[in-house]
Amino acid sequence: MVLYSHTLEGISAAQLSGGFFEGWPDPPSPETHLRILGGSGEVILAVDEESDAVVGFTAAVTDGVLCAHITLLEVLPKYRGRDVGRGLVERMLGRMERLYAVDVTCEPDLRPFYASLGLRPTAGMVLRRYANQSGLPPGGSGEDTVY
Repeated sequence: MVLYSHTLEGISAAQLSGGFFEGWPDPPSPETHLRILGGSGEVILAVDEESDAVVGFTAAVTDGVLCAHITLLEVLPKYRGRDVGRGLVERMLGRMERLYAVDVTCEPDLRPFYASLGLRPTAGMVLRRYANQSGLPPGGSGEDTVY
């Protein structure tokens, strides 16, 4: 059974080591992944009750007043097709129901999924710095980095 949580309390990097960021040439480490989640305004985790592993997550940045942007949604391959992603996004949207704008940037093939949850397509612009994909400064470990 998958349980959902909106807190990182008790979550360790080891629980995030299941293979997130599939297909990324330089994915964040579990430690950096935990920092990403900790720096997000909102997080929802899907945790396998039996193994205590995080099997999916979504994160958002928000001003807490008007706007939010869902930055990441990931579900481990073994858990796809079980509505875990839908459960994550529904819970995230529920936590942000008082906000005027909730935006998502996604690949075109994911538009039907988000549309089924009430989001509409719009125009947007993005900048991607693939050399920074790991979340670490170039040539550094990030261990001593202060943000």
